Amino acid sequence: MKKKTIGIIAGVTAGAAVTAFGGISYHMMASATGGHRQTYEEALAWQKEHYDTAFFDGLAKEDYTVVSEDGYVLHALFVKNPADTDRYVILTHGYTDNRYGTLKYMKIYLDLGFNCICYDLRGHGENASAPCTYGINESRDLLAVIADTRSRHPDISVLGLHGESLGAATTVTVLGEKPPVDFAVADCGFADIGNVLEGTAAYMHLPKAVVKCASAFAKMKTGYAFSQMRPIDHLAENEIPVMFIHGTEDTFILPSNSERMHEATKGYSELHLIPGAAHAQSVLTAPEQYADYVGQFLEKVLT
Repeated sequence: MKKKTIGIIAGVTAGAAVTAFGGISYHMMASATGGHRQTYEEALAWQKEHYDTAFFDGLAKEDYTVVSEDGYVLHALFVKNPADTDRYVILTHGYTDNRYGTLKYMKIYLDLGFNCICYDLRGHGENASAPCTYGINESRDLLAVIADTRSRHPDISVLGLHGESLGAATTVTVLGEKPPVDFAVADCGFADIGNVLEGTAAYMHLPKAVVKCASAFAKMKTGYAFSQMRPIDHLAENEIPVMFIHGTEDTFILPSNSERMHEATKGYSELHLIPGAAHAQSVLTAPEQYADYVGQFLEKVLT
């Protein structure tokens, strides 16, 4: 075979490899920032299959919207406690879910005497389509929900935050703004999205370089690289009490993420690991233990 032919074949092969690498990286970015979002019907069906949601049916509720700083409209739901109370908690769901994904935590807070606010994260539920920025834009939205909640309910004596997965990362990120809240609970959140994507790449037998390339695509699409999406960086000056909770069998977002954030926050924090729990399953794996952890944490930080 002539050298020229060999060179052409090598060039074509190299070009195909580069194209494939770029395609895989782009697919990772697209999936990470704009994956399929559940409908309300899908989310409610999942909840009903996994635990008793009957408590939710008879509660007084109010649908409303909140406008974020950039004019983005968020759909929210106020759920009134059957007993009069001036304690409120804002519940934030995970990636691809919607506000109904927070029902598995809601009863805990209702039993503890809280009114509950849940809302759709940017790009989720009834909200307009938008790419996920893993806590950056989402935390600005949560800050707007906090301000709106205090405006709508001037009787508030206690206001807390509780987030799951992306919701936990959003909750941790907003703490960097020193919001007017009294506590936060972060369930299975990531310290930085990069380590989660690198874990996904390793599982698929792909090099870490794929994540770096995907990060560059994310910068073009969202204005932010994955390397900028780091909730842990917002804890250095945080003095709001935080309870971190994570399942020991979470292979998607490793428990080490919560361990790192527990060490990073300036103020009081607790870390609880739930044996045998997979990602976002802690409250279903050990519901009584989970409720006890939340109740004991609140007793410590609110008295």
